[in-house]
Amino acid sequence: MSIQEDFHKRTNRVFIIAEAGVNHNGSLDMAKKMVKVAAKAGVDAVKFQTFRAQTLVTKNAVKADYQIKASGQKETQYQMLEKLELSHKDHELLLEECKLNKIEFLSTPFDLTAIDLLAEMGIKKWKIASGEITNLPFLRKIASLGQEIILSTGMADLDEIRAALDVFLDSGISSDKITVLHCNTQYPTPMEDVNLNAMKSIKNAFTGIHVGYSDHTQGIEIPIGAVALGATIIEKHFTLDKTLPGPDHKASLEPDELAIMVQAIRNIEIAFGNGIKKPTQSEKGNISIVRKSIVAADNIAVGEKFTDKNLTAKRPGKGISPMRWDDIIGRTAEKSYSEDEEIII
Repeated sequence: MSIQEDFHKRTNRVFIIAEAGVNHNGSLDMAKKMVKVAAKAGVDAVKFQTFRAQTLVTKNAVKADYQIKASGQKETQYQMLEKLELSHKDHELLLEECKLNKIEFLSTPFDLTAIDLLAEMGIKKWKIASGEITNLPFLRKIASLGQEIILSTGMADLDEIRAALDVFLDSGISSDKITVLHCNTQYPTPMEDVNLNAMKSIKNAFTGIHVGYSDHTQGIEIPIGAVALGATIIEKHFTLDKTLPGPDHKASLEPDELAIMVQAIRNIEIAFGNGIKKPTQSEKGNISIVRKSIVAADNIAVGEKFTDKNLTAKRPGKGISPMRWDDIIGRTAEKSYSEDEEIII
């Protein structure tokens, strides 16, 4: 496929997911505020996480280093997650809040019962977290639903991605309903570990799937770069306040940053254009102003031959183009010219 053909095919907007995650700190009121913030920023969906600590981690599971840095070592991962759970009722109320604010509700399930809960709620898009990419029973259950899948691939290599995709494809899900998100699970991700080119490697390795990027860097430039490289989905954590206690706040965007990121991505979408290289409507008027014409470098008498010494190229470009220079040199002037006068043939 040519570059121009690829641009012509790119007609869909980037699907932007504002990842609320657990940044609600277990508070339904805070979660509702996050829905409003996400909707105001102009994202397509706001995403939470559906889990129970008792079915997600063992009682003595340790925290990741980034979690320890963010919330200390006094509590176990189990104790930390237990405080961040959303109830079944919370999910229903957040779904209603999303409908009121005209934004799509998504949530990442972390066990089989979470899949059941979300399916009962009518969820049609399934975001699979990086940690579940090697969880075969989990993958099979989501595959059995036959719906759209968004697969994060932090910590995974191409073989592990292929194994997960085989579960979906073997179940009859078409490749065009699958988006694989390149991702790094370190919070925040160091710039030297972002490796945006891996997104292109995923695209080249798996025919027919879409690619996107789930970002855990600080700032907004990396998601924008991912869109420029072809990401069809962008997922980015956000928070009401980076100084709040909790594991993910510090690596998240605050409301104003989220809005700026969304606008930047929408600008990139517009800037892609149709890929046809030709003068645009806005610049057509500049052609005659900034291009040049062949003019007299000095006074030229009738009958005098045009030479490299008595001709030059100057703006504006309303006369003979300098690209015809070789056609003009050596001809005889049929009229007299004063300095800077356009040559006429």
